[in-house]
Amino acid sequence: MDGVKIVPLGQLDFRLVDWKWPFATNRHAEISAHFDELKRKNDALWNGRVFLLRGYEISGRLMRGDFFETDFASLMAWRDWGFPDRTVHACFAMAAVEGTDRGFLLGIMGDHTANPGVAYFPTGTPDHSDLDGEAVDFDASVNRELKEETGFSVNRFRAEAGWQAVFTGQQIAVIKRLYALETAEELRERARAFLARETQPEFSDICVLHGPDDLGLTMPRYVRYFLERAWGEKA
Repeated sequence: MDGVKIVPLGQLDFRLVDWKWPFATNRHAEISAHFDELKRKNDALWNGRVFLLRGYEISGRLMRGDFFETDFASLMAWRDWGFPDRTVHACFAMAAVEGTDRGFLLGIMGDHTANPGVAYFPTGTPDHSDLDGEAVDFDASVNRELKEETGFSVNRFRAEAGWQAVFTGQQIAVIKRLYALETAEELRERARAFLARETQPEFSDICVLHGPDDLGLTMPRYVRYFLERAWGEKA
């Protein structure tokens, strides 16, 4: 897949720094108008505070980087306008849960979200919930998102040591692979039961993908690339 690469990582060292994003400051009026239009189409959108990655370096299997705080409206405008500031990245943790039947668990984003109908691994943009002092804790982030979106805790699974970072332009998906003691089909039923109990779950449904023939869903390039590589390992 052109422009996509995957890098195995052993450690992450991310921190939050005090920095004002010129894109968000200089184009504030345009960003506000854009977000108002998004809200007219989906009034469930909320302009909360999120973290984006200002810069990073990889040394061996260690990735270091500085995050800064901005608002969701600026993130959406930056994304929707084709990532005009190429010095910034959206970097986030994802949980790739694999069942004993070699199927992977994905969720379909609900209509009230910013990406309705798109299939994702459990994930979310880092925010203040993921801070440990000044450190942006991706272990905490992946556990929080997995629990909020499926009801599962990371310690239910055997976690692969380290991470797999998938780079697709301005987006960096840092993926934790989690191995279950149940089939993905069994996990899907448990996750669906969890969603049924939630008032407004992030996912509208849970699906299981077993191989390339199941890639007909709409999904980000980094999810597709990770799955193709994972299935290729077992070919």
